[in-house]
Amino acid sequence: MVDVAEHVYDDDPLRGHPDVRTRLTSVSYYVLGNGLIQAAIQHAPGGEGTPLGVLVMDPDRLRKKRESLTMDPARGLEPTMARIARPGGNLEPTPGTLIVSWVPGAAVPTVRASWGGGGLVVHETFSCPLPTQARLVRHIEVHNDSPDPAPCTVMLGAGPSPFARAFTLASDERAGLTLGYDLDPASGAVSAVELEGPPAHASTGGLWSNRTSIAFNEPTLDHLFHASRVQLPAAISARGCMDGSIWQYNREWVRDQAFVVQALTMLGHRERAATMLRRLLTTFVTPEGATLDSSEVRARDDIELDQNGILLYVIREYVNWTGDVTLLSDLWDRIAALADYPLRSEFRHEPSGLLSGCREFWERHAAHGIEPGLEMVYQVCVAIGLQAAADLARRIGRPSDADRWKTASARLRMAVLTDPVYAMHDARGFIKRRGLDGCIQETAVPRADAGLPAGSPLAGDAPHHLNPDTCAVLPIAFGFVEPDTAIARATLASVEGLWNQRWTGGGYGRYDVTSEPDSPGAWPFASLFVARAGVEAGDPATVWRVLRWLNQTAGAASGAWFEFNGPRIAPPFPQVGIIPWTWAELTLLLIHHVLGVRPGETALRVRPRLLPGIGHLHARLPVRDGWLRIDLRTSPEAEADREFIVPYTSGEMVVTGTVRAIT
Repeated sequence: MVDVAEHVYDDDPLRGHPDVRTRLTSVSYYVLGNGLIQAAIQHAPGGEGTPLGVLVMDPDRLRKKRESLTMDPARGLEPTMARIARPGGNLEPTPGTLIVSWVPGAAVPTVRASWGGGGLVVHETFSCPLPTQARLVRHIEVHNDSPDPAPCTVMLGAGPSPFARAFTLASDERAGLTLGYDLDPASGAVSAVELEGPPAHASTGGLWSNRTSIAFNEPTLDHLFHASRVQLPAAISARGCMDGSIWQYNREWVRDQAFVVQALTMLGHRERAATMLRRLLTTFVTPEGATLDSSEVRARDDIELDQNGILLYVIREYVNWTGDVTLLSDLWDRIAALADYPLRSEFRHEPSGLLSGCREFWERHAAHGIEPGLEMVYQVCVAIGLQAAADLARRIGRPSDADRWKTASARLRMAVLTDPVYAMHDARGFIKRRGLDGCIQETAVPRADAGLPAGSPLAGDAPHHLNPDTCAVLPIAFGFVEPDTAIARATLASVEGLWNQRWTGGGYGRYDVTSEPDSPGAWPFASLFVARAGVEAGDPATVWRVLRWLNQTAGAASGAWFEFNGPRIAPPFPQVGIIPWTWAELTLLLIHHVLGVRPGETALRVRPRLLPGIGHLHARLPVRDGWLRIDLRTSPEAEADREFIVPYTSGEMVVTGTVRAIT
């Protein structure tokens, strides 16, 4: 059984400097990194915490925000904020003068902060320009915008020897300095050194050159894609380590990382994707084929079987995108164990042939009132994964494995859709869970020892409903069912009840809030599940509602979203952190669903499902040994559901034409 103490954290956000809090008023975090160093530029314009702070972390050592290597125990991030000393008083960033944003068109992801006053304008940039050095580069430029000479001193740091540099600027003169924050992973220390001149971004060693680029020519989509494209790789260490939520859990999950691998592959970071896949298979999959979640090996009742299916599916997607089959030959025994593990007799529910357990997709378990039974997503994901494993087995000449897994996949699918007693749907569409007797588990009754704090909905008065749940749309997003079926239509209608439950700012809760053991609130990546299914179903209104909400909710300015929006009971729960999975979901939405890029074994299929508002787009994506170039325009007179089949080449593969936007 999962120990309820696993959910208890001691990080009290009210202890210490305000900067130790992840959620500050109106805060945005701009995440930078190259796999060797990770940083976040804190923009806190709401008057709480340091307005412009620099957090530096070692991406291989997962920590709380208060444990950031640049966090001063007493002064928080204040020592990382530049100040200008001048006659008549000091100048520093203030909420009213500070503007922070991504630099469009930069050769490497770059953040710009602008502030000033009294005739001085300060521009700061932050980047990690060198792929082989654990260094964050900060360039500070001071411009005298007044008619008179301006003596001033740039000051930075704390302690007896803060960094300082003095100069006198003539009218309209600019001067600056460049600092490097160097991480020494052995000692866990960061040191600041002065560098010569501004950072050279032209030579990036290939880390950001030759990656996927997309211009939707629609401001919301372009911002969301840029935020995902530049921040997702920054969340992952060079050896493939990734916190499930930056500063929050300090743990890792197969499911989250598998989706990140798929997104990285689409974005052209195939080397990092391969590293993550190999690490997952060798470190987070046991020799028997069980997967780890929250960095733990689970007992039979608490294993998350969907992870097996999702990882198998992503391995096939990686192979189709890259053509790299070395992973299959090198680690086939572990891949085969991953596929066979859910088929063990201990999971088989004999009356239906489905898979049983006491844990659900969102990791509630017996203490939360989850009864032994059949979780819909586990069946669907394992069925999808087994078909992917069968495809891979056939590809490398293992027909017996291919036949076994293909048959098992088909049986699971038929049981989910057609079993007269145990089918995983009813008039509401896909349902979350059935008991071993076939009855739908509609409510949860938590145990007395669940450790639920007062104020969490599951600790309140019953009933605590399990349906609807946003995971019910995943069969639509994955193509497990056609989007125009009655099951799909009913499912999408049902999950609408999850929008704005006990809040008013928008967004879907992950499930009916009455069964929430945590705090009520909207979840960005769960909302993107619904958006992905909405694209497949031709429902642009739902898709745009999610995307516009993401573009204005907490974290939208930088495009780094918290796990959910809402008050957090912390402790005993951890402070909310930034979820890399959200960037992966946005990447999948925009590339797999909207652009419709679907590499297969022998050819590339492109099935655009463009949203209203996209007049024309241009995309360039690395696929196999070549480049896919897409140039599309939309017109109401164009052919609906147009599809392009493109042979693989080592040069340029071109898709061009006019398509009809989904309506």
